[in-house]
Amino acid sequence: MASLLTSPLTKPKPFCLSSSTRILTTSPSLNFTRVSFTHSQKLAPFKLPSLLSAFSEKSQKRDVTASAADRESGDYRRIMLSDVMVKKKKDENPWWEREWSPMDFGAVAVVLSMHVLSLLAPFHFNWRAVSVAFGLYVVTGLLGVTLSFHRNLSHKSFKLPKWLEYLFAYFGAQALQGNPIDWVSTHRYHHQFCDSDRDPHSPLDGFWFSHMNWMFDANTITQRVGERNNVGDLEKQPFYQFLRSTYIWHPLALAVALYALGGFPFVVWGMGVRIVWVYHITWLVNSACHVWGEQAWNTGDLSKNNWMVAALAFGEGWHNNHHAFEFSARHGLEWWQLDMTWYVVRFLQAIGLATDVKLPSEAQKQRMTLTND
Repeated sequence: MASLLTSPLTKPKPFCLSSSTRILTTSPSLNFTRVSFTHSQKLAPFKLPSLLSAFSEKSQKRDVTASAADRESGDYRRIMLSDVMVKKKKDENPWWEREWSPMDFGAVAVVLSMHVLSLLAPFHFNWRAVSVAFGLYVVTGLLGVTLSFHRNLSHKSFKLPKWLEYLFAYFGAQALQGNPIDWVSTHRYHHQFCDSDRDPHSPLDGFWFSHMNWMFDANTITQRVGERNNVGDLEKQPFYQFLRSTYIWHPLALAVALYALGGFPFVVWGMGVRIVWVYHITWLVNSACHVWGEQAWNTGDLSKNNWMVAALAFGEGWHNNHHAFEFSARHGLEWWQLDMTWYVVRFLQAIGLATDVKLPSEAQKQRMTLTND
């Protein structure tokens, strides 16, 4: 998930307006060459064709677990009820003594204010307000974050008419998780450097770091991945430039509209409760789905299938499936794996609005099975 105000991977720039399901037979996933360089050096310029050709299964399995010797040395600790070992940080200043940027303070202020607002819910309860919160949870969480930001914009799992692509992306901006450019950039870097020391939000740095604390440390993220240059396909579109430049005003406008329609209870439930709920189900994909669950595929990372997160996050919890086939519009690959986002994509395909819908072939599934090490 991208930073809440503007991504730590970007510097604000002025805005200027100036068919049927396809089974892939080639290897499509983020499989970039990993090189070591300092944070002052920039990554190679992003090109859209390289992204599309990179959507393939990972060619190498990485060792993301601590060795027995490391575990016995006491340098690692285990995350509760999991086999994930977190390296203990030594000679590091406490979080309150580190350098904090204005962006960090802004992110903390947004998250804290939404949580405080949600605490007022019991005192402003009515069923109309709850209905508004649930409706916005579906619109911003499913259509906005999981369908648009994630499967459509980040991974290009299917195509939509531009008017519908932009509408769903606007819904995603109302989730208060960042504008589409920054959200997509961070997520693409997560797949490029998954569960390595350059991953923006790996649980190897601690459960709470992967869940939410990474958003409050812009300098560390910039040092890990360098300048944002992997979203050229979105940056060249005026609509996404507009959303990036005016991002914070759109949730504020929604809050004003909710107040006009239903008073303060609509704001408490439609903004506070709904935003906090969508925050944490999104963040659980980054944290819990790399800690607890089952692995069905040989992805070489910590990604897990977690049925509980899948139920809450519209199918995003089938995370090991997703990391095995990042290009796939469908995450719940088994008939019993509930995937509400896929059902919506399938409906859009049936009425002719979603085209070039990508799914893994049987040959690709065979190559990624855990028995083929």
